[in-house]
Amino acid sequence: MTEVQNEVQTTETQTTENVKLTNNKDIITYLAEKFPLCFSLEGEAKPLKIGLFQDLAEALKDDECVSKTQLRHALRQYTSNWRYLHGCRLGAERVDLQGNPAGILEQEHADHAAQQLAEAKAKFAEKRAAEKAAKATQKKRPARKANTHKAEGNKPARKPKTQPELTALDFSSLVKGANVKVKAGENAQKAVVLDVLKESARVQLENGLVINVTADRLFA
Repeated sequence: MTEVQNEVQTTETQTTENVKLTNNKDIITYLAEKFPLCFSLEGEAKPLKIGLFQDLAEALKDDECVSKTQLRHALRQYTSNWRYLHGCRLGAERVDLQGNPAGILEQEHADHAAQQLAEAKAKFAEKRAAEKAAKATQKKRPARKANTHKAEGNKPARKPKTQPELTALDFSSLVKGANVKVKAGENAQKAVVLDVLKESARVQLENGLVINVTADRLFA
């Protein structure tokens, strides 16, 4: 290996080592690499020595990868993990950074760990139940009803036409050229008298049609 390659490798190693870790998961992974007999990433975790944080802070005081504050946060997360709480049973042996025996777990600490584990599992179960209920509610929602107007082509209901009031006509006084109304069924149309006959009249409707109508169908 050349001198240049040695310098490059040294620079890369220093750069890697100087990366500041801020994520708890990354810090725990880092601790498991540096102290494998104390920290673990899989399986049941070993109970840690009381006051281990001080030993850890002292051991990593010159380590630029992790700050004391971040180290405290990561250690708190590690000791609240289900794996760790499962291992905190009465009589279990605590370990120091090198994995050496550092005291036996007492009843008080075992009970506390069991309580934390039960609370954590209860919260998890409650969260899962809420998610399941939300999904069930979403599935039961009825389909939206089709808009009545859209189903009918957005056609508004037709309003009945209001017919003008018809006034009785005195047929005896009817003269040629008079304006009258002619009733045909339910409708009435305007017309002009063209000729007056004995019991009927010859009229021209607005549309130009000329017809004979009886007196009872003529109105003023």
